[in-house]
Amino acid sequence: MQALLEHFITQSVAYSLIAVALVAFLESLALVGLILPGTVMMAGLGALIGGGEVNFWQAWLAGIIGCLMGDWISFWLGWRFKKPLHRWSFMKKNKALLDKTEHALHQHSMFTILVGRFVGPTRPLVPMVAGMLDLPVSKFILPNIIGCVFWPPFYFLPGILAGAAINIPADEQSGHFKWLLLATALLLWLAVWLCWRLWRSGKSGTSRLTRYLPRGRLLWLAPLMLAAGVALLVILIRHPLMPVYGEILLKVVSR
Repeated sequence: MQALLEHFITQSVAYSLIAVALVAFLESLALVGLILPGTVMMAGLGALIGGGEVNFWQAWLAGIIGCLMGDWISFWLGWRFKKPLHRWSFMKKNKALLDKTEHALHQHSMFTILVGRFVGPTRPLVPMVAGMLDLPVSKFILPNIIGCVFWPPFYFLPGILAGAAINIPADEQSGHFKWLLLATALLLWLAVWLCWRLWRSGKSGTSRLTRYLPRGRLLWLAPLMLAAGVALLVILIRHPLMPVYGEILLKVVSR
């Protein structure tokens, strides 16, 4: 699928923007986003942006359009087919996730719509469930637009950083810089994920991960990983190739 997308994208600018909009649309569409590897695809598209093959601003706009289309079609499907959807076997199998989504929408509708856009399992569910609950459009539209505006660059970012790194001139220090960049990105991602688990540990029930990452362990592991990630980031910023890398990233967003 990724190879097919890359072939499609390299044909023309129009095709590349259609591909971005299509991936964002399918990733946001009710239930489809649960089985589509949209995160990987968005990162792959981000690598093409970082490599200079796709324009950043045009891709961002295409991603926003795809997100909005997917979310609003999902909202309409939930509103129009609420009764059949409740009886659907797939919905019954995922009743726990749906119940949590419904509860969150009842308690904090605007916050749930905004944050749900950035959480994989709930992204294709929140708009549909909001429609099933007959949530007023006035409560849905603002957080939905904000989420759709900021989601594409957020998911493009890992790919953009990787694509830009490929364009660093090869010398004896470039390999070290690329490995340092990868280690920093992974460690910061892990630190953020652990901090999120720590924040959720006081609110959610038990799960398989809870046995390996209890709250007591997260209390020291999350700050430790965050400190290590920040330390690597400081080393990365002070690396001699960082100005070169910064210029490449600046070209990506200024074209």
